[in-house]
Amino acid sequence: MSHIIGQSLPNIPWQDKPQGYDMPVWRYTGNPIIQRHQIPSSNSIFNSAVVPYKGKFAGVFRCDSKSISMDIFPGFSDDGIHWNINPDPVHFEGDPDVTKREYRYDPRVLYMDGKYYITWCNGYHGPTIGLGWTDDFKTFHQLENAFLPYNRNGVLFPRKINGMYMMLSRPSDTGHTPFGDIFCSQSPDLTFWGKHRYVMGTVNGDVSAWQSKKIGPGPVPIETDQGWLLIYHGVINTCNGFVYRVGVALLDIDQPWIVKKRSAYYILGPQELYELAGDVPNVTFPCATLTDADTGRIAIYYGCADTVTGLAFTTLDELMQYMDDHPLIL
Repeated sequence: MSHIIGQSLPNIPWQDKPQGYDMPVWRYTGNPIIQRHQIPSSNSIFNSAVVPYKGKFAGVFRCDSKSISMDIFPGFSDDGIHWNINPDPVHFEGDPDVTKREYRYDPRVLYMDGKYYITWCNGYHGPTIGLGWTDDFKTFHQLENAFLPYNRNGVLFPRKINGMYMMLSRPSDTGHTPFGDIFCSQSPDLTFWGKHRYVMGTVNGDVSAWQSKKIGPGPVPIETDQGWLLIYHGVINTCNGFVYRVGVALLDIDQPWIVKKRSAYYILGPQELYELAGDVPNVTFPCATLTDADTGRIAIYYGCADTVTGLAFTTLDELMQYMDDHPLIL
């Protein structure tokens, strides 16, 4: 058995795996947990991130407005399922040149060094990776953008590795990128980023077609005794447009640009109506996990059809076994 390195979370949201179900990830029966109109201004709420907070839960949520402007909003929950989202977006303190808002979307959140760090796709003359922090989800501080445009899906590791902060990202272009590979970058101070290393990319269609067009990092990597567990999204371009599914890989603990395992099969894909139909159909897009080190349980928060937010469940052992049973061999 493998083990999660981290804290116990006895109140993790959870439902047991349905009897006879053969996939490694199963959906919460009450999905979607966040509806599209949960705050007065919202057209959709999806691709959001949550963390344990003071015995309960907090998060940062992507809420696209009825004018289809994109911003991020704080929220709180007692149980990780029922959420109260602030109707006012996050206001960042910091250098006015950096905090000037064009758009903000697809946040990730983690706890590190006594602060809750947030990364998101930030509009700064094109999409790049915004970086900020809070200690109470009320006052937020913005740091320098991590990279030059164009970049998306910036995901910090939850601790320093060999004395360096590390971040996964997907360099992109100005549009709805029809390409994308995952890279790992390092920083001594969360300001200056370099030592960019290729992690992994798309896969030929006759090997694993669901991730043949582009891939990108999803939730914050999960530290285990076997390496960093990475849940990511992969995209195929079909005659009906892009389809987003969810995959899993295992990265080396000290050199996380080295891939130790990767599944050829997806672990979650559009299947239910709320994943198939919405503003952007056929999308399952993971942005956050909650983990319990004592039981190996993992709760996955994911965007559904760019419209609502879903919750799904798995365990570390399920994902490790799935990679062994369906290995990607290139």
